[in-house]
Formats: sequence, structure tokens, C-alpha cells
Amino acid sequence: MKNKKLLQLVLTALFMALTTVATLVIQIPLPAHGYLNAGDVLVLLEAWLLGPVYGSLAAGIGSMLADLISGYSMFAPGTLVIKALCALAAALAYRKIGEGQKKRSKRIASRLFSGIVGEAIMVLGYFGYSALLLRQGLAAAADAAGNCVQGLFGIALGTLLCEMLLANRQIRYSLERMR
Repeated sequence: MKNKKLLQLVLTALFMALTTVATLVIQIPLPAHGYLNAGDVLVLLEAWLLGPVYGSLAAGIGSMLADLISGYSMFAPGTLVIKALCALAAALAYRKIGEGQKKRSKRIASRLFSGIVGEAIMVLGYFGYSALLLRQGLAAAADAAGNCVQGLFGIALGTLLCEMLLANRQIRYSLERMR
């Protein structure tokens, strides 16, 4: 039991750091506010590999740290909640429809669907946060297209990366021990 908890904490911290780095390494500014980044690849990967609790923690905190480091502190509180909810929704959707699927095609389809669920929360969450809390009103819609592109990129690359990681027996074994 102790080893399981330690493994969960270590993987959560590792993914948190990876999310921060992935978000910071590639930043393409959007016309209004924010930027496109590779962080959503990790947000979804955390949801699928770590599950709802640890995946949400890694996604929310890792993404928020990137906002704080890169000078987007006005988005940090929203990012913490939005990315955590994105990972939570994706993890729960995947658990409901995809976990335990024997056929690879069904697992991939489940990841794609659950990724869409999570990324829809991201797009709507940032729109609501910018429109209401940052008082941008309908001007917040300008970032929605960029967030959709970021979400689609995250779903596609996250699904591919997840399949590649789970093809490794050692990684699969470690993740099974964690559950």
C-alpha cells in the first residue's frame, strides 16, 4: 500500500512538471489573450494514465504553474480549475466507456471521445472565465477558435502518445500497480 501511494505521488509530480514544461516550451500567442501550447497533450495523457484524482491534480497545478511563470497570472486561477475539470471529465468519460476494452480500436475511440468531452470543457471554461471574470464579454470568443485548435491537437497527439506509452510493458505494469 505504501509503495502504491508513493508511486501515485511520484507520477503525479512528474506529470505536473511535464505539463508545465510542455506548456512553456511551445507558446504561440493568440490575438486577444493567452497562447496555443502543447500542455493539453499532457492534460489528457494524465487523465487517461493517472485517473480522475491524480490526473486532475497534475493537469490543474502543472498548467497553472506555466501561467504563473509565463506572465499570464490573470489566467492562473481559471487555468487551475479549468484544466483540472478538463482532466477530470476526460478521465471519468474514459473510465465509463473505454477502460477494460480489449480491442485497440475501441480504446482509441474511447480516448478520442473522452478527449472531446474534456477539451469542450476547456474551450467553454476559458470562454466563460474570460467573458465573465476578466470582463471581456463577447470579445472572449476571439480565443475560442485557438482553444479549439489546441484541444484538437491535444486529443490527437495525446491519443497517439498514450498508445505508444502503453505499448511498453514496464510502463503498463507500473500504471497497473498504481491503480
